This record gives sequence, C-alpha cells and structure tokens, in this order.
Amino acid sequence: MQRVDDVISDRLTTEVPLVKEVAQYIISAGGKRLRPALLLLVSGAINSHDPRRHALAAVVEFIHTATLLHDDVVDESTLRRGRETANERFGNAASVLVGDFLYSRAFQMMVDINDMRVMQILSDATNVIAEGEVLQLMNMHDATIDEAAYLRVIRSKTAKLFEASARLAPILAGADSRTEALCAQYGQALGTAFQVVDDVLDYEGNANVLGKNLGDDLREGKVTLPIICALRAGSKAQTALIREAIEQGNVEHLEAIRDIIVQTGALDAARVSAHNEALRAIDAAKQLPVNDYSSALLQLAAGLLERRS
Repeated sequence: MQRVDDVISDRLTTEVPLVKEVAQYIISAGGKRLRPALLLLVSGAINSHDPRRHALAAVVEFIHTATLLHDDVVDESTLRRGRETANERFGNAASVLVGDFLYSRAFQMMVDINDMRVMQILSDATNVIAEGEVLQLMNMHDATIDEAAYLRVIRSKTAKLFEASARLAPILAGADSRTEALCAQYGQALGTAFQVVDDVLDYEGNANVLGKNLGDDLREGKVTLPIICALRAGSKAQTALIREAIEQGNVEHLEAIRDIIVQTGALDAARVSAHNEALRAIDAAKQLPVNDYSSALLQLAAGLLERRS
C-alpha cells in the first residue's frame, strides 16, 4: 500500500495548483483504500506479483476518488471522513473539474499499462458506475422503490468497482476463466455487502465515528434497504411518516423514523442481506489457493459484518 501511495503522489503531478490542492485534499483525507487493497490482496491470493499491480491499484483509487468528488456535488454533502467535503471547501465547480482530471489521469495510466483487457474492464466499470449514479438520481424521492431496484443501483454504483478491482488481478496474471470468475464474484459480493452496511449505518451509526452527517440519505430522498424493510414491516401510520419524509426530503422526524426502523427490525433485516452477500464472498475466497492473502480475504468479508464506521 505504501508503494500504491507513492504512485498516487507521483501521478498527481500537475502544473495547475488548484487541481493538485483539491485532489490531495480528498485523497489525503484518510479513507480505507479498500479497493486498491483488494486488488493487492487478490493478487497475493492467486500468487501473482505482477509489478503493474501497484499502478493499477492507484488507477482504481483515482476512479473512486473522482466518483466521490462528483457524488458530493450531486448530493450536496458537507461532511466526509470527519471533515468538510471538497465541494464545501473549494466549491462545486472545482470539485467537478478535479474529478474529471482524476478520471482522465486514470485513463492515461491505463494506457501506460498497455493491456486491452485491463482497459475493457475499467472502462466498462466506469460506464456502469455512471449509469448507477443516474439510476439513483431517477430513484430519488420515490418511496415505491423495491429491493431489486435498490440492489441494481448499488451493484452498479458501488459493487462494480470492487468487482473490477478483484478481477484485474487474475487478468494481469493471465489466470484461467474460473479463477477470474471467482475473484469477480468475491469483489461484487464484498462491494454489495459493504454498501448495505453503509446504508444501515446512516440510521444506526454515530456521526463522529462515521465522519458524515447521519440522516443524509433521508434528506437526499434516497430509498435504501433499511427504509425498504421498514416500509414492508411498518404500520400504516409508520409507513405514511416514512413515505412523506422520502418524498419531501424532510429530516424533521429523523429520530422518529430511526425508531421505526429499529422497532420494525429493518436494520436486522438489512444486515441479514449484507450477511448473505458476505457469505457469497467467503464462498468464492475459499476456492482460491490457501495462503495468508486468501485468509485475509476471508477475514475482510467476515469483519465487514462488524463494521461500525
């Protein structure tokens, strides 16, 4: 990961000071670096030590960071990882344009790697992520969204980059199609579980621990799995209150809605869904070679269910 950070620092070189300032601000904000770490762990699990893996891990982080910059503008977010979002600090225009810079720098780095399959996976993933963002935008303030529609969004918007990160390792290694499919399954399942847990924490977590404002999903009119489960299990009065909040983006009754979500068992139901996805990831990891890296992949999937931030 230190080598990945070195690549990131090196490839942020630009003669435009604001570009570097904004990019460094969000990249240095901490974060889990989960996607690049996933690429490295999967590489180790399949006994691949291709020297290009560090550059590709940096590419994945640049793509992810670009999506964060654009997301925060679209969502009008003010807090991420415990501090001001880039759009709050530098303005929407700078955030969007620096996001564009990171996307284009990522594609420059892909060209340097000179592998058409790598280009295909990452360009397809970037396109699917954009589609997921638009799908989510279309679903805003729509209280009729069901679990299938919700999963379609998060598998596009979040899980796709996890899947691509895991798939890149066997592609670099020239591995067989079965190994590639197992790695992709692991990444998609892990990414789906990660997002479901993230959506649970928006109603269950602590703002100081999470580093973001609780209730942001409700304010933005996002129908996430805890809301879907509560609408399915709640009384007529409870569902009416939730529907009104979603349709109006009203957080006035946030505490009451959080109570309803807890009382109806919606958080537990959502965590069961995350648990099932984690089991899918574990099943895939168990079929990879047995070593310290595949053990770490198993621990990562299992530990995700204990995530509180």
